[in-house]
Amino acid sequence: MNLKGKVALITGSSRGIGRAIAIAFAQKGCHVGINFRKSYDRALEMLKIVKSHGVEGVLLQADVSKYDQVKSMVDTLIKKFGRIDILVNNAAVAPKRKPIEEITDEEWDETMNVDLKGVFYCCKAVVPYMKRQGGGKIINISSTAGRRGGRTSALPYATAKAGVLGLTYTLAYQLAKYNILVNAIVPGQILTELQMEAMTPELLEQQKRETPLGRFGKPEEVAHAAVFLAENDYVTAEVVNVCGGRIPG
Repeated sequence: MNLKGKVALITGSSRGIGRAIAIAFAQKGCHVGINFRKSYDRALEMLKIVKSHGVEGVLLQADVSKYDQVKSMVDTLIKKFGRIDILVNNAAVAPKRKPIEEITDEEWDETMNVDLKGVFYCCKAVVPYMKRQGGGKIINISSTAGRRGGRTSALPYATAKAGVLGLTYTLAYQLAKYNILVNAIVPGQILTELQMEAMTPELLEQQKRETPLGRFGKPEEVAHAAVFLAENDYVTAEVVNVCGGRIPG
């Protein structure tokens, strides 16, 4: 797929990995739907950056854990561009790590609702359009925590991210006949605000020591993987590790 003139929806794209992916796609000539939940000022800044690359963008405020908002978001994107070629499910929350007996129902539910159900909702909303137009790409952002367990991540987060991988494999199988390719990216320790908020300085230093490349990753390095998956027309049901050698398993 040549990304020039295509349309992508990237959830949670006002900061971090989502922001980097939105910029990378815009640089390739792709029109971008910028999803955010609260950070309007950051999203507006992103819109200006996207447009600076000569493409169109649209701000899409929605909580991905609520299907009515997701459906409205997708419908707004379709109304503006007439199609959706790429969905990147990036939006996530990451509670602080604590023992299982201290995890509250509220923490568990919020993480599952955003990090897993939100991916399901976004896929559910875009798939009918992708079927009608003859294909599309879905890229789900998981985590090393979802493959090797939350050794330094919160239990709800690791569980939700493992669920994202199961959803990816199943959808890839079900949607292949419609030319809809579904893949996942597994980032390792990427320096984002979400990462910094969720982990103590001690845990961050531990992660750095355990990474063979000896450093944290950059959001732009995850974005490169997303561009590859968006451009390739014969990769589906694949998980791309962007983890500096911290191979899960």
